[in-house]
Amino acid sequence: MLFNSVAYLLFFLVVFWGFWALVRRPAFQRWLLLAASLFFYGFWNPAYLSLILGVIAVTWVCAARIRTDPDRKGLYLIAGVGASLLVLAIFKYTWFSLSSLEILLDIFDASLPFSITFAKKIVLPVGISFYTFQSLSYLVDVYRGHLEPEPSPVRYALYVSFFPQLVAGPIVRAVDFLPQLDRPRELTDAQAARAMSLIAIGLFKKIVIADFLAINLVDRVFDTPEMMSSPETVAGIYGYTLQIFCDFSAYSDIAIGSALLLGFHLPENFNAPFLAQNLSDFWRRWHISLSSWLRDYLYIPLGGSRCSAVRTQVNLAITMLLGGLWHGPAWTFVFWGFLHGAGLVIMRTVGWHRPATSWPSRILRTAVTFHFVVFAFVFFRAGSFSRAMTVLGRALDGPSGLMNLPWTVALVLSVGFLFHGFPRTWTERGVAWFSRLWSPVQAGLILGFAFFLQKVASTDVVPFIYFQF
Repeated sequence: MLFNSVAYLLFFLVVFWGFWALVRRPAFQRWLLLAASLFFYGFWNPAYLSLILGVIAVTWVCAARIRTDPDRKGLYLIAGVGASLLVLAIFKYTWFSLSSLEILLDIFDASLPFSITFAKKIVLPVGISFYTFQSLSYLVDVYRGHLEPEPSPVRYALYVSFFPQLVAGPIVRAVDFLPQLDRPRELTDAQAARAMSLIAIGLFKKIVIADFLAINLVDRVFDTPEMMSSPETVAGIYGYTLQIFCDFSAYSDIAIGSALLLGFHLPENFNAPFLAQNLSDFWRRWHISLSSWLRDYLYIPLGGSRCSAVRTQVNLAITMLLGGLWHGPAWTFVFWGFLHGAGLVIMRTVGWHRPATSWPSRILRTAVTFHFVVFAFVFFRAGSFSRAMTVLGRALDGPSGLMNLPWTVALVLSVGFLFHGFPRTWTERGVAWFSRLWSPVQAGLILGFAFFLQKVASTDVVPFIYFQF
């Protein structure tokens, strides 16, 4: 069930009406949201409901035992973390691991004693990376004493499966979500206006910018780079950078807006990442919930920056390598993570992790950081190293010409990057203006916007990029 589909609109309207009809019955509200979340997840493949429920059950029990049996809390932590990672490894990395091992053995003229074709039949459950990371953070926070175990399996199950952010984030911490279940539910006019504005912005970024660029530029460049000129290939590389930002941040905007309409606050996930002055700054702005998760549950436990300079750089590299692998079972994702790890090490070595002192330096650092990010995204999108090198080679040494780059694509590229750089205060003023309008005027604007999206949308509903992770 895609956020940009009529099915989700109808689903959410039913949930919204039922949720607020039960405002005096908080326990029933939680049951309704849990049932809606499980229905939402099972809409793709009901068989995988047992998978998410299994992860929920195991991690809930292990967290409870961590507190009631402190002498063996380390064993329960290992059991809960191990079970969650095992599920993730089986469904996401079986084919990648076995095929990589097969290639390695072939170098030594050896082979596996069994066929690995079965691994190709394993279907990746949507959202598995996100709800696995949420359950892991809950276990670790309970182990560290930062959070009391949740006594109610219903409340914990709702935390893990909450439908607005279940499939593609933001990754929510239990310490931030569970306390909200105890607060009285309310939806003010200001909250409703902000929620509707976030959803509208998200749909605009997804349908008008991301999907348009994917269909009319990016897919053509990366699928058939041999048919493209050098300027068209360069435009396609920039186009993918803008596409993935608009696509992913759109999902976060709609998720945050949907949750807000139900009275829940989810964390911000993007903050103008292409204006970052260095890669550390970029990761404080891009997929904030993942980068903060990697920092708190991987980088800092490895030693963070509290060790020697060399060890700190190793910690950065390991964190980014695993961050790349989290995105997908392919060596191109690992290499993308390696590039960012190496970039963080280099920028830290030359002192670029510190704030710039002059505006020329800020402009230079922003330009270098942005183009490094653009370059790395070629490997993220290409699917193979050979395709990535073909795209890069075509960009550097291809024929001239703009036959495959109509003015509409150039316009959307320009508008998209300008939209990305809008000051946040402009958005806040727009939300405040919308919230002050008469309700019938708000309804008219929403209907007009929906009609506009219907006219510019592609024929088929395009899935969000991060559904594959």
